[in-house]
Amino acid sequence: MLIDWFTVIAQVVNFLVLVWLLKRFLYAPILNAIDAREKRIAAELADADARKDEAQKERDEFKHKNEEFDQQRASLLSKATLDAQSERQRLLEDARMESEGLRARQQEALRNDYQNLKEDIIGRTRDEVFAIARKALNDLATVNLEEHMVEVFIHRCRALHEEEIKALQYAFKAATEPARVRSTFPLQAEQQKAIELAAREVFAFAGQFHFEISPDLVSGIELSVNGHEVAWSIADYLLELEKNVGEHLIVQPRPVVQKESNPDESKPEAQPES
Repeated sequence: MLIDWFTVIAQVVNFLVLVWLLKRFLYAPILNAIDAREKRIAAELADADARKDEAQKERDEFKHKNEEFDQQRASLLSKATLDAQSERQRLLEDARMESEGLRARQQEALRNDYQNLKEDIIGRTRDEVFAIARKALNDLATVNLEEHMVEVFIHRCRALHEEEIKALQYAFKAATEPARVRSTFPLQAEQQKAIELAAREVFAFAGQFHFEISPDLVSGIELSVNGHEVAWSIADYLLELEKNVGEHLIVQPRPVVQKESNPDESKPEAQPES
């Protein structure tokens, strides 16, 4: 069989031309389209990944902001709670101080009223007792009241304790001024001499005497020198009466009972005695 080389060569050339034509006009556009589609798909995937990353970033940022908001809310709530507790404590303390101040003023007013009442009762009692005692002594005594007071005063001087006598002797010996004798009533010459004699005997006083009238002694006699004195008067008995009357007149203020509404509130303090 003979080979027609012209035909073979022509077919080869045709095949090559066909392949070139196919590659040039068919495969190249298809490959380019495929490449373009792959690039577009890759770009879309990259854009999707970028959007996904951005969405994740936004979600993380939103979560972080929510956490910060929760922390701020908790902090503000805690601060508001502490401020409310502090304000409540301050108001309770102010109320307690105001209550204590009012109670103290009430107690002070009660003590003043009691003291005024006590002084008034004591003053009236003293006046009445003094008037009754003076009248009774004047009516019952064999000597007048003034002479009897002088005798009682001299007896009081002689009845002093040894330590008191020594202290008065020292004071009288060191005296550079006359001894003062104060009395509610004018002393007669015999009464003055009796007092001088008793003072010289008991206190070893060798100085002069100065007699004066002092109604505030409440029927009594007082002998003094250099700040030291010995005295007797009805006031001594009235002072004892005043003490006894005062003890019986002590008014105990009623404690203020406070309603315990909260353990934080201060408990009422005990009321001091008048």
